[in-house]
Amino acid sequence: MTRFKARYKVIIGIFLLIAIIFLSKLFYIQVVNDDYKFSANNNVLRYDVQQAVRGLIYDRDSNLIVANVPAYDLMIVPRELKNKKIDTLKFCRLVEIKQEKFIDLYNEAVNYSAYKESVFIKHLSKENASTLGEHLYEFPGFYLRKLTMREYPSNSATHLIGYLGEVNSNTTSKDPFYTKGDLNGVSGVEAAYEENLRGTKGMSIKLVDVHNKDQGKFQEGKFDTLPISGSTLTTTINIELQKYGERLMQKKIGAIVAIEPSTGEILSLISAPTYNPNLLIGRKRSENYKALVNDKRKPLFNRAIQGTYPPGSIFKLINGLIALQKGTITKDSKFSCNGYYGYSYTKDKHVGCHPHRTPLNLINGIEVSCNAYFCDLYNKYFTSFNSTIQAYNHWSGQVASFGIGDYMNNDFITGSPGKLPKSAYFERLYNGSWNANTIISMAIGQGELLLTPIQMANITAILANRGFYYTPHIVKKISGQEAIDTNFTRKKFCAIEPKNFAPIIEGMRQAVEGENGTAEKARIPGIEICGKTGTAQNPHGEDHSIFIAFSPIINPKIAIAVYVENGGWGATWAVPIASLMIEKYLKGTITDINKETFILEGNLISEE
Repeated sequence: MTRFKARYKVIIGIFLLIAIIFLSKLFYIQVVNDDYKFSANNNVLRYDVQQAVRGLIYDRDSNLIVANVPAYDLMIVPRELKNKKIDTLKFCRLVEIKQEKFIDLYNEAVNYSAYKESVFIKHLSKENASTLGEHLYEFPGFYLRKLTMREYPSNSATHLIGYLGEVNSNTTSKDPFYTKGDLNGVSGVEAAYEENLRGTKGMSIKLVDVHNKDQGKFQEGKFDTLPISGSTLTTTINIELQKYGERLMQKKIGAIVAIEPSTGEILSLISAPTYNPNLLIGRKRSENYKALVNDKRKPLFNRAIQGTYPPGSIFKLINGLIALQKGTITKDSKFSCNGYYGYSYTKDKHVGCHPHRTPLNLINGIEVSCNAYFCDLYNKYFTSFNSTIQAYNHWSGQVASFGIGDYMNNDFITGSPGKLPKSAYFERLYNGSWNANTIISMAIGQGELLLTPIQMANITAILANRGFYYTPHIVKKISGQEAIDTNFTRKKFCAIEPKNFAPIIEGMRQAVEGENGTAEKARIPGIEICGKTGTAQNPHGEDHSIFIAFSPIINPKIAIAVYVENGGWGATWAVPIASLMIEKYLKGTITDINKETFILEGNLISEE
């Protein structure tokens, strides 16, 4: 009996202990801890996400190029709508959709989540939202979320700025910042600097009644957080120069890239054809986007950083520098040209040229853009090594130091490295039997070699700087940050010594100012320009027109590359376009109105 009583007391003690623990926990949940009270009230609370205002974007002179305007998303929480009777006809009339569309949108929201908010209709105008707001109490489960949409005061620099798009499920699963219906940067600056521009969301918790009417803030806003606006970006571009370049490239296909050599700051980046940035905002965004995607001229494709092209004769400058650096030639080395037959490397094979005086030294070879000179130079360089592979590997290493065959680590999330083949490629292609003459087209910028317009502009900046460059970049300043990425402010050097640039630059000067120069159309009174024309063969139509230039010769302010697809000779289209851009930037006015009119009225796009 004594033993039973002892066991009984132990059992009673255990139960009392459990009861005390349970009651203590219950007291903590109901009285002490607000979190549980918070959760318990979920059925009468509405969590309104406060979207942050996206950061503004300015040009280098503080001109606003991307702004914001108010808009609204119509949000839905399907659970709050379940088993509720609403006037769907009235609802559809207010939001201007058909009933079939309503059903589709509702099912889409349910499939996403019955408990989580999602966007029902995107980007209602302020006027539509105001009308709907007066009747919103009639439609439980629906509410308006204020947001901002982009506006483009300059209506320019579309490829550079980029555009916004709705996030996908992959993005929302990786980054908890985003929810279904949110927008983020898809291309250009908008994408590259998304984390800076997007800001920080806020949260407003409200009490609502059974009719979804707002009953005020939960616990007087104790748990609310305010949104924080995104950072303001100051870009490197000159918006007036950008707009002018876009006008010059109307009815043409190609690209213009202009860089400030002393900083690597991109002054203008133009891809043609372009498109109206306002097409990719608002409720018709998806429809407009599909039309742009299906456009055969590919206006969404950024040719300035993604297009890969043969550089043509502008590449002769690189080959000249490499030969000077190796000591294969001097500035006084002369080679002969056979006119139309140019450079003959077998009995029946040759690289053609055009009539001019002969023989020529390096400076004159650049001035008249002699193919034979640079083919002879290329062959002599290769034969100075013990083997073709050794020669090619040395040559390609020198070429790579100019940023060719590389993305250059700029601040664009898209782009192309171009093409600079490895020696192994030619070993396989020619079964180990090849030499300089086998790939002689690369002596004049043809063959397997491909560059992007931004790489061409960077080469021009290296020439202007006599051997160094700063990685081309598009953002100059970010609010709240003392400095930009050091990658953009650190000086990079190519493999060529500064002394070897003098004859190359003189050749470029003579190409513009010389009696027989191929770029005489680039001449501007009072402005000294160094340039080099290029004409790249195109098996699919007219040749491509190319020109690179910098100005002035001392302390250059602008380095530019112009590439016009199917433009024929470099001197025909690329040269006058580049010279107009240079004059516009340096002087602000144009002296040769006839030249400007010719370019503005020129049409190189087939109507087919």
